[in-house]
Amino acid sequence: MSTPIRKRRPRRAMNQINVVPYIDVMLVLLVIFMVTAPLTNPGQIELPSVGQSLTAPVLPIEVTIRADRTLALRDRARAGPERELSRAELVKFIQTVQSSAPERPVVIAADKAVRYEAVLDVMDLLQQNQVKRVGLLARPRTQ
Repeated sequence: MSTPIRKRRPRRAMNQINVVPYIDVMLVLLVIFMVTAPLTNPGQIELPSVGQSLTAPVLPIEVTIRADRTLALRDRARAGPERELSRAELVKFIQTVQSSAPERPVVIAADKAVRYEAVLDVMDLLQQNQVKRVGLLARPRTQ
């Protein structure tokens, strides 16, 4: 006996999109963003105030050590010529200037031929006499 063969009805084309899985995914992402948003720290930016940006930079007092270990001083604020000083005169002048303007920096510029020891001697002399803000002056290399 043969079994009768049934004919299958052709499937109807589906003309609608099931959006329920997409909504589920979007709700999960929304929950993740809502939980993690308070945990992130926004970048902190420190903006300058108006008073700081309008102040002119303080010009330094420049101490030059020449190859023969003599000292010369140039006050950049007064734009005067460079003058030779002894160690005692140098300390006295810088202390006088810094007593009226304690923010004035002192920079030491030394000739290439000067030994490092001579630069350290001048720095030590200034630090022993409570001179504040002592630094070294260097020229950038040209390429």
